[in-house]
Amino acid sequence: MSAPEVIDEVSILIRVDFRSKTSRMATHMSRCRTWCRLQRFGIAAYRKYSTGGRYPNVSLSTPLPGIPKPVFASVDGQEKYETKITTLENGLKVASQNKFGQFCTVGILINSGSRHEAKYPSGIGHFLEKLAFSSTAQYGSKDEILLTLEKHGGICDCQTSRDTTMYAVSAEVKGLDTVVSLLSDAVLQPRLLDEEVEMIKMAVRFELEDLNMRPDPEPLLTEMIHAAAYRGNTVGLPRFCPAENVDKIDKAVLHSYLRNYYCPERMVLAGVGIEHEQLVDCARKHLLDVKPVWGASSATNVDLSVAQYTGGIIKMEKDMSDVSLGPTPIPELTHIMIGLESCSFLEEDFIPFAVLNMMMGGGGSFSAGGPGKGMFTRLYLNVLNRHHWMYNATSYHHSYEDSGLLCIHASADPRQVREMVEIITREFIQMGGSAGEMELERAKTQLKSMLMMNLESRPVIFEDVGRQVLSTGKRKLPHELCDLISSVTASDIKRVTTKMLRSKPAVAALGDLTELPTYEHIQAALSSKDGRLPRIYRLFR
Repeated sequence: MSAPEVIDEVSILIRVDFRSKTSRMATHMSRCRTWCRLQRFGIAAYRKYSTGGRYPNVSLSTPLPGIPKPVFASVDGQEKYETKITTLENGLKVASQNKFGQFCTVGILINSGSRHEAKYPSGIGHFLEKLAFSSTAQYGSKDEILLTLEKHGGICDCQTSRDTTMYAVSAEVKGLDTVVSLLSDAVLQPRLLDEEVEMIKMAVRFELEDLNMRPDPEPLLTEMIHAAAYRGNTVGLPRFCPAENVDKIDKAVLHSYLRNYYCPERMVLAGVGIEHEQLVDCARKHLLDVKPVWGASSATNVDLSVAQYTGGIIKMEKDMSDVSLGPTPIPELTHIMIGLESCSFLEEDFIPFAVLNMMMGGGGSFSAGGPGKGMFTRLYLNVLNRHHWMYNATSYHHSYEDSGLLCIHASADPRQVREMVEIITREFIQMGGSAGEMELERAKTQLKSMLMMNLESRPVIFEDVGRQVLSTGKRKLPHELCDLISSVTASDIKRVTTKMLRSKPAVAALGDLTELPTYEHIQAALSSKDGRLPRIYRLFR
């Protein structure tokens, strides 16, 4: 529309016979606004943009005419100091990272997990996870704790792993003092009443039954592969309480364990979304001179065993035919997981192993999505796309402070187990070949993308800060990790794979195992040049 046409349109509005004073005033104001826009920005500001033929196309990369130039926020140079760490007089570390918002996530991480239960009945960590945020010296029941948190819009959770126990609360920032007080009470002053322990025993028994009945076998296979790889030591000890130990664990056993492992020097108070000085003040107030309910803690009897990788096989014959009933039941499958020793997360090779794991990728045969979902990873291209009868092929990387495990989980019909195992051993051998430039760059980009997307979440940042400070005393920032990922080369991948293939395999097998190759044959395949299993000649089928 040209300038004369706009002026004619305005003049027509002026000649309209207004019937009321209100209409005249409204039209007068509209006319003034139109003239102001014409005088200030010119005719371009009055133009209506569209993709239609009569209007000009405006590229999304071209600034709109008449719009003020935007001013963007810039980093003030303090980014590298964003994670602040303070060590209190009793050895407790306080770590925080400010993240603007109304809510914060605060928690206590403890260097305690199932790997430390060598001198105790296995399953203490499982019990402590279930008993978390129950009655304490200050709160009479779990309901009281939840009601207190509700006043600040908060939720609480406790998670245990093989090497870490984590108590966490997300709530409004203004309730920080209440949150830290509650955390201190939950960790250091739990009552552990007899009726609570009995209730937890019932919950643990139910969870163990549920674990064996789940259609998804991954938690059970993960337990089995760790038990096979680190037989009877450290991270190979069971994370879930064995059924025979449920009745052995009571208040006295729990207090004995807590006395050794719940010490200030083995703890980190981590927070995201709060000022560091404010968190330190709360820590001094609620965690500095608090005497635990089990008496004085001392780390003199702590198990400092280093993980010993043994390799081996654990088999569980199980009827999987009725694991998923319904109109479209999951077919009967046999699940195999094969792993090799990688490295600890403290070593330099941890990043190349993470890139290798991303390069292998994989997933289920019915996964949906495009390249961002991993459809170009090796286990998709070389395994799932070529062998329609395989239901799953996924790579996992478990890493700890003194060892690590890279494994591949595969599922198929019981009659094709031998062929499935050979396909997986061949993929392990082919890891040692040269990685293509495009393949490597895609894996590195996916890993960096996954890292940055996960760190958009406040609870994930909290866990990252807490775990890094607990294990190393400092924190590597995301941009440092991205630089390390970018520096990985094809020769690094080949080097770490060659080192990994020297270790004995760890094998976990679940389901109908009639066609499963022997452990010696799997070991021979992983020692060969092509990854093929030794041939077996049978007189009768």
